[in-house]
Amino acid sequence: MALVSVVGASGRQGQAQMRQLLAAGYEVRAITRNPDVFKGTEFEGVETRPADLVDESTLAPAFDGSDAIFFNHPMRARRQRGQYAAAVGRAGRAVNVKRMVWNTSSWIPERAGDPHTYGWNTEGINMLWRTGVPATVFGGVLFMDNLLANWARGQIVHEGRFVYPHREHMRANWISLDDVARIMIASLDRPDFEGSWMNIGGPERLGPRDVAAALTEALGREVRYAPSTPEEFGWHLADAFDDGMSAEKRADFAKGIAAFYEYNNESPTRPFEVNIDYQQNRIPMKLERLVDWARRQDWSDSALRPSGG
Repeated sequence: MALVSVVGASGRQGQAQMRQLLAAGYEVRAITRNPDVFKGTEFEGVETRPADLVDESTLAPAFDGSDAIFFNHPMRARRQRGQYAAAVGRAGRAVNVKRMVWNTSSWIPERAGDPHTYGWNTEGINMLWRTGVPATVFGGVLFMDNLLANWARGQIVHEGRFVYPHREHMRANWISLDDVARIMIASLDRPDFEGSWMNIGGPERLGPRDVAAALTEALGREVRYAPSTPEEFGWHLADAFDDGMSAEKRADFAKGIAAFYEYNNESPTRPFEVNIDYQQNRIPMKLERLVDWARRQDWSDSALRPSGG
């Protein structure tokens, strides 16, 4: 039985990956600074080991004995994602893992130009390749599970509003984190995916009103699309993620989010759209529609939902 170590296991992405790895028959090791987070959850019996991305010396001991590594970079470490990916790659190579798989959590540019923060994905991938670890990278463009986070769920459930800064013309291939995990798993025994990257998304290309309509159908009550400007949305996320950030850091965070969505609304590169025919040709898989994903979620206030990645 192959052992996969999941870096960032306590986040939404890490939990989906552990769930799908266990369902597929893999042995799982959670790499997290807070192993107590799994008490009373479905992952309580999973082996945990501590490690700190800032301290590279802690990584190889945490990975020792692993056949593969799933890497989730901290969502707020946008600029440092390449440094962390390279550190994990070096540690993985030191313990002879057969594959490292990284989901960049956003679109990967195909050519030079003005990639905004997406350019850090390209930079990070190149840094990872240079470590020599056998690796695969996926760019998940937009996650359905974001709708369960504290900045979205409350307004959907209690106010009947889907607040988002996408303009009417924008379309996005929303994908569930469980499908992201299943794609990552499918690549593990594929030699053609070693040293390869691919953007991935869900089966439908939805506009913001389509998202609201899917939520309305799934929840059985009206959910309206409430347009937000990128600037308003930046401060909305800063307030939602406020966990002791200084005023200066909050302002910088809000400004970065606003610039990100302003770019997404105006860019001719369409960074939330994915060539699904190409994706399905490489990894054939039944992908979950947004309405079906929403129907199986726990929308109650008591459900555990990490706000971070």
